[in-house]
Amino acid sequence: MRITEAIHQSITTKQKILADASLIQEIRDIAQTCTEAFCNGNKVLFCGNGGSAADAQHLAAEFSGRFYYDRPPLPAEALHVNTSYLTAVANDYSYEEVYARLLKGIGREGDVLIGISTSGNSKNIIRAFQVAQELGIITVGMTGETGGEMKNFSDFIVRIPSDDTPRIQESHIMIGHIICELVESTLFPKER
Repeated sequence: MRITEAIHQSITTKQKILADASLIQEIRDIAQTCTEAFCNGNKVLFCGNGGSAADAQHLAAEFSGRFYYDRPPLPAEALHVNTSYLTAVANDYSYEEVYARLLKGIGREGDVLIGISTSGNSKNIIRAFQVAQELGIITVGMTGETGGEMKNFSDFIVRIPSDDTPRIQESHIMIGHIICELVESTLFPKER
């Protein structure tokens, strides 16, 4: 039955992540990098397309709103949320420039840019990563199994061991939630 098959595939993908010590360490390092950025007065910015844009917005909200408990907001934003900006730049320049141009305006050295792309080949995210490198912004790629072109422009890369878009996206949001939890608990330790 397709329902149980899809659930099994999701579990199998997550078991592969769980068994990959280097990927677990990369997630830990990303959480530490985001924590340090926030401690230094920097921002964590997100970008993606389609479902990955939804995930980018979701994770930015976990930082700027709250995750597990009430605490001060953290400066995080998804770069696509201003539709007037997005459509103007896509129309006047190109869709490839929508994230790069905004990053030039609001990005600062020491910020973190998390780009989410199941293929790792989204031209607008690659372009943003190129600009990020010029500005001293730390880049975190969240991709599928191969890493695509993004692997060449990522300071950190989370490659989900799958080539199935839904399984990759499910794992992206799981890992994003883990990063949010680690950052929140480090910056705002809750008494037990």
